[in-house]
Amino acid sequence: MTIIPAIDIIDGKCVRLTQGDYAQKTIYNESPLEVAKEFEDNGLTRLHLVDLDGAKAGKVINWKVLETISSNTNMVIDFGGGIKKNEDVSVVLNSGAALATIGSLAVKDEELFVEMLDQFGADKFLLGADVKDEMIVINGWINKTDINIIDFIQQYIDRGVQQIFCTDVSKDGKLEGPSIELYKNIIHQFPSLHFIASGGVSNNNDLDELQKIGCKSAIVGKAIYEGRITLSDLKKWNNG
Repeated sequence: MTIIPAIDIIDGKCVRLTQGDYAQKTIYNESPLEVAKEFEDNGLTRLHLVDLDGAKAGKVINWKVLETISSNTNMVIDFGGGIKKNEDVSVVLNSGAALATIGSLAVKDEELFVEMLDQFGADKFLLGADVKDEMIVINGWINKTDINIIDFIQQYIDRGVQQIFCTDVSKDGKLEGPSIELYKNIIHQFPSLHFIASGGVSNNNDLDELQKIGCKSAIVGKAIYEGRITLSDLKKWNNG
């Protein structure tokens, strides 16, 4: 299982939010590059970069941070937040991201997302799904849709998407452990999917559990920044 550390960016700084709330913000480091280099120095090969300013503004804002990290590390970066049109995808990929991360757009404008998949190739996208009680939620986790997570994944696997991460919004940023049952169900339904766990990871036991049920990767954020999982702990994972 590959560990994918997360860097969330506001005002060019590395921060974390609790449950997506911009009012509950903790700044961990003024320099995201410094953080990324530390991850790379400890054997991590992937990076989940989230432009929170971009997500709020509805357009990519922190692409320079992406450019700086991609130019100064060899990490495989996925970048999301504010990608709303084809031009945004171009900016993100041209700034050094291996994957453009798409979330609510795939729910709200299926036609546009399919157009992006056709134009850039489905292998250039990481699809993120926010879920509550197995139903997709959008708009900063405020609106619950009537779309079941399994149907949603099936829809985009059929379009060629190969990597999907799923965040149980009731768990995110709370360090209460991941949604093992939900993930087990998804992996059972889609055994060949590169499924990435996200949200709630609080310690090494959680990572062991995720590997045991067949997760290919796990996104880890707050647990690293708060020292519950150390960078040396992460060295044991296969990060190839």
